[in-house]
Amino acid sequence: MKLPHAPQHIVGPGGMPALGRFAGMAESFDWASLAPPHLRGALWRRLHHKKWHYLALVSEQVLCAVAIVDVGWTSTCFAYAFDRSDGDMMANFSQDGRLFGHSAKIADHAGGSSSFTTRSTKIRIDALEGGRYRLELASPWLEIDAEFGPPAAPLLLATGPVKGGSIHATQKSPGMPLSGEVRTWRDEYSLDGGVASFDYSNGLLARETSWKWASAHSLDLGFNLQSGYFGGHENALWLDGELIPLAPAHFIYDQKDPLEPWHIFTEDDQLDLIFTPETARRQDRKMVVAASRYVQPVGTFSGWVRETPEAPRRIVSGLAGVTEDHYSRW
Repeated sequence: MKLPHAPQHIVGPGGMPALGRFAGMAESFDWASLAPPHLRGALWRRLHHKKWHYLALVSEQVLCAVAIVDVGWTSTCFAYAFDRSDGDMMANFSQDGRLFGHSAKIADHAGGSSSFTTRSTKIRIDALEGGRYRLELASPWLEIDAEFGPPAAPLLLATGPVKGGSIHATQKSPGMPLSGEVRTWRDEYSLDGGVASFDYSNGLLARETSWKWASAHSLDLGFNLQSGYFGGHENALWLDGELIPLAPAHFIYDQKDPLEPWHIFTEDDQLDLIFTPETARRQDRKMVVAASRYVQPVGTFSGWVRETPEAPRRIVSGLAGVTEDHYSRW
């Protein structure tokens, strides 16, 4: 099934959103121009508008993740670096922005620039010419200078309604060629020859939102899977330059011990994987008006995928990536 080309503007001239799954990049996420029944007041939009820009960088030796999150009334970032050769989490930090401040600036679309700035932490994600991107991160715990792209396959654009919210949209990338360097207290690590991917998400979400997620990429094979607030809208497989939509996904794992193996499969019989965690980033927070429970295991996927239910299976072995179990009251 070939996906239609992504619309330039998600919200059309009449205020109605383009809903579904598309191939390519949208240039506008203008929720203020939505028409009824999707329209909400300005204060409601301010409190329910959530945006994030997430990057995964994987080389033979390290796996890094970097995220900038704007929840409307505050912002945060996190980053970590995991040494795949010896299982050491070399850096793992998060930093909150100012309440109703401007610490985080999330791009208006996946081809824009995002940043997070405090006295001690500076993160910048820039889109360059020709489908390339740059990441610069400087903090007391971790430094990254990286460039990646262009993608060899289309981005996924997924849009749809959200119960308790209004409309959500997300752009997921396939794997992209990566170069650069990671610096920690222990050593310097080259990213040359690695693979990068990103998740740009922008929507009007419910006060309480939860999801399970899995993502991993090489240059010729990758996937994005989610179960939760967005259903199966963003489930996709990238295979040899093609973007293939997938059916709803199921995540079977021990919630009391997420470092035990996970079994993940889709209802269309096109993906069946075992994820073996090696470590995890965790964060549980309770505030007066908000709370979050978060665990992102890091590890490898093995199993199989295929282009159609009748196609031969493509074996997946030791593909580095992450899963996630996330709940937010925001």
